[in-house]
Amino acid sequence: MAMNKNTVLGWATFIMIIMGLLLIALGAFRYDETAGWGFGAVGVGFLANAWVFSSLKGRV
Repeated sequence: MAMNKNTVLGWATFIMIIMGLLLIALGAFRYDETAGWGFGAVGVGFLANAWVFSSLKGRV
């Protein structure tokens, strides 16, 4: 199975969505202090990056 650029971007998007949701969940359910806000913010950043990767699919 050959992986071209679009396949790599698709997998990167999928992994970043999973990590973003995991970080947001950690911030919401595990940490009640200030660290929870940090985890949530980084999770939103991961989702924003995944959105960019998803929009690059087919254009690279």
